[in-house]
Amino acid sequence: MPRVVPPVPDERTALTAYLAHQRRALRATAHGLTDAQARTAASAGELSIGGLIKHAARCEGFWTDLVLRQQGPQPQDDEFRLAPDETLAGALDAYAAAARRTDAVIAEVVDLGQAVPVPPGAPWVPAGVEEWSVRWVLLHLIEETARHGGHADLIREGVDGATFDPLLAAVEQWADPWVEPWRPAG
Repeated sequence: MPRVVPPVPDERTALTAYLAHQRRALRATAHGLTDAQARTAASAGELSIGGLIKHAARCEGFWTDLVLRQQGPQPQDDEFRLAPDETLAGALDAYAAAARRTDAVIAEVVDLGQAVPVPPGAPWVPAGVEEWSVRWVLLHLIEETARHGGHADLIREGVDGATFDPLLAAVEQWADPWVEPWRPAG
């Protein structure tokens, strides 16, 4: 993956390319982590890389269900934490599956202006809003993924000092004289 999204020919391709780019960036923050490290909160809060990836998978599923006009699982208190029986690999697999499902659903949408109903009683919805568009959902997923990717960058640096560019270079095996790929300590 290049460091930035390459030029694209149209709106749909731009939105899906930016979402894919942000997903890859979030996934890169988990590269080389153990399950214990993936559960580590690098601040006084509880956010961890594993928990953020678990949440991102659930978030994509929730919004994709809305596009399909289905009632999916509601957000849960534990979705930002890996449970003792959950693994980082499992969270990454669930995230990849959610991304594939979102991509498949969006590929079938003819008009990005298609209405998406607002979930009733959702506390984050501005007053008077009854629907969004598929376009809005994609923009929201990009924003949500990017926000949590930023959280994950900071958490990862606190866990073992790794930063985004070296992690991405390691994941994608860049042969780049400007960026030394991350390697585990020891």
